[in-house]
Amino acid sequence: MTSIKNLLDNLNNEQKKAVLNTDGPNLIVAGAGSGKTKVLTTKLAYIINEKKAWSNQILCVTFTNKAAKEMQNRVLNYLKGESSAVPWLGTFHSISVKFLRKHAEAIGFKSNFTILDTDDQKKLVRRICEAENIDAKKISPQFILALIDSWKNKGQLPDEVKLKKKNSLEDKILKVYKIYQEKTKDLNAFDFGDLILYTVHLFEKNKDIREIYRNHFKYILVDEYQDTNFIQNKWLNLIVNEKRNICCVGDDDQSIYSWRGAEIKNFLTFDKIYPNCKVFKLEQNYRSTKNILATASKLISNNNSRVGKKLWSSSNEGELVKLNCYRNGKEEAQGISDIIEGNIKNKYSLNNVSILVRAIYQTREFEERFLKIGIGYRVLGGIKFYERAEIKDAVAYLRIINQKFDDLALERVINKPRKGVGETTLKNIYEFASKNNLCLEDSIRKLVENNKFKPKIKTAFNNLISLIDKWRNDLKLVKHFDLLKLVLDESGYSSLLKDKKDLENENRLENIKELLRAMHDYDNLQNFLEHVALATSIDQEWEGEKVNLMTMHAAKGLEFDVVFLPGWEEGLFPHQKSLQEKGDFALEEERRLAYVGITRAKKEAFLSFALRRIYQGDWMDAVPSRFVNELPDKNIEKNEMKFEKEKDDFDFNQDTEIEFGEEFRSPGWNRLKKNKLLRWKK
Repeated sequence: MTSIKNLLDNLNNEQKKAVLNTDGPNLIVAGAGSGKTKVLTTKLAYIINEKKAWSNQILCVTFTNKAAKEMQNRVLNYLKGESSAVPWLGTFHSISVKFLRKHAEAIGFKSNFTILDTDDQKKLVRRICEAENIDAKKISPQFILALIDSWKNKGQLPDEVKLKKKNSLEDKILKVYKIYQEKTKDLNAFDFGDLILYTVHLFEKNKDIREIYRNHFKYILVDEYQDTNFIQNKWLNLIVNEKRNICCVGDDDQSIYSWRGAEIKNFLTFDKIYPNCKVFKLEQNYRSTKNILATASKLISNNNSRVGKKLWSSSNEGELVKLNCYRNGKEEAQGISDIIEGNIKNKYSLNNVSILVRAIYQTREFEERFLKIGIGYRVLGGIKFYERAEIKDAVAYLRIINQKFDDLALERVINKPRKGVGETTLKNIYEFASKNNLCLEDSIRKLVENNKFKPKIKTAFNNLISLIDKWRNDLKLVKHFDLLKLVLDESGYSSLLKDKKDLENENRLENIKELLRAMHDYDNLQNFLEHVALATSIDQEWEGEKVNLMTMHAAKGLEFDVVFLPGWEEGLFPHQKSLQEKGDFALEEERRLAYVGITRAKKEAFLSFALRRIYQGDWMDAVPSRFVNELPDKNIEKNEMKFEKEKDDFDFNQDTEIEFGEEFRSPGWNRLKKNKLLRWKK
């Protein structure tokens, strides 16, 4: 166990000031690798240790469950004599769930509400589109949900959305939004966006409840504040107490999630929202060498919308940042794999090597190359554990046992295993439910009672409903993980998997076993179901000696000994679509993304671009990203291409000017409408 004194002694001066200043609003501007998590957890431990507040009087908000768990473990390790962790430490969503469980009735919901996942939402939207004669092939449910989510991020319920044009596409989607919210209310369910939106709604409409929490929370600590959106910021502002003891930690130079609704202005205007706030700048970097740090700092200095800071490091100069030019994407992948094979893997573990791309499709050429030469790799992404079909089936059974209004869960398990229930039968049940204002389960019970099904279907439904009743009673007698074993056996689902002997089904059975193991970590069924709903794609386990392939967005918060950043070409990075949609705002965010990418590297960084890329089967010419021209010459080693040059190949070893304007075609990204001159000198 570490004492608070030892913790404070391990901080630099600015970190210590940020920890010790607990009164009033604080903004901690924490540069990349400057120890922000250490500062935040030490501040949390310090407040409790100094008895400025009990642990349950502190609200600490993070952006991922993984970050919350890490902080919880650190605080437990720091504190002497504390038997429990901070109960109000979690993500915006998980803490909102706690508020809503306590006060759901105040906004017209029941406390045992369900949290819908993405598939549930899509199903619901698809049904609404069918009922409203909206062609789901022309307007996809995913697109509709994205727009609905953007309205929710702005704090707008259907009646609060103001459209510029009537009879527009948005007008149609707004109609879907209105019905969607009515349906989720009928289901006694919230989607992810609702959790925060309805918490804000709860506090705005119920001053007495809001005051309970304002008085209760003596301190509010917020991690990754630069990633907050409008509704999250409003959520925070509503429960800050009169003393305004709120401390937000983040880095404006790492704000890269505007596409998720994040608003950097929350960070940049913090001192206007909270006058007399104290700003602490953590500028000492503990991660990267001086050359890596200088390269990233020079690049980001070209942004205008930033608080501004000067990162520095006491580490050595380190290797120069390598800048390589390749003829095409295939040779770029080959060149990078040659560097890894010939130099890097003898010095570092492959687990500490990462290739960060702007767009996920860029990984294909690296995957093919690594497979060919036998380098192990992992791609961050793919199907998450709780999104695998067999896991969703098992969880759906548990959801309908937990509460009968969960129509979407019941619909999923009706034919798992198959019972001969077709789309027509299901449609008839939904129509009956709608006419009689019943949930799906009660509708089936009524229709069975009134003998409205064919004998085979009636028997299947009778058996299913009887089993659900039995399982609800079993839940009172056995642990939730033992209940799932009963459910899988008695429903026939286990037999379904065991009867078909193939590798895919063996994997599914292993996944079910892992699910049962996971359930042991939760006290009851409701807590487990909340965990499943709130689990994020960032919370993944990595195993084995492998190079990491991922997007720069996915790499935020991670660090590696060696980082490769390929594809630094105009149109790809910065991305042309982003520039077309958001102009200079997007350009600054793309530059912040470059900064994030470079600062993931601890010891060595390699940047590269190609002169040509294949797009839709055709070779297209490219030019270096404008960001390449913003890198500091003294910290960069520009490497000549390792192949015989063609007449028009780019050459670092001669003074060259490349001008691109109205007629330049970049690979697959329409015409570049820029008038920028790139200058390369010896």
